[in-house]
Amino acid sequence: MESIKTMKNIPINIVAEIIGKSQQFVRIGLQQKTLPIGSAVKMSSEWTYHVSYELLKNYIGLERINNYEKSKMVKCN
Repeated sequence: MESIKTMKNIPINIVAEIIGKSQQFVRIGLQQKTLPIGSAVKMSSEWTYHVSYELLKNYIGLERINNYEKSKMVKCN
């Protein structure tokens, strides 16, 4: 797995796992601008999402991101 720190855009499914919420929670939080980790833009009829590593780190803390990555490394080995 690529390090979250190096991702230009963190996928919604990974963000949901890290913060312990559903993917829908993350998408709606971004759409309503109540989740301060990135942005959501409606393109025609579809939403696109961008989640920033720095904003996510500021929101939940580096320790939770590191714990998530460690848990994924253990499962892969």
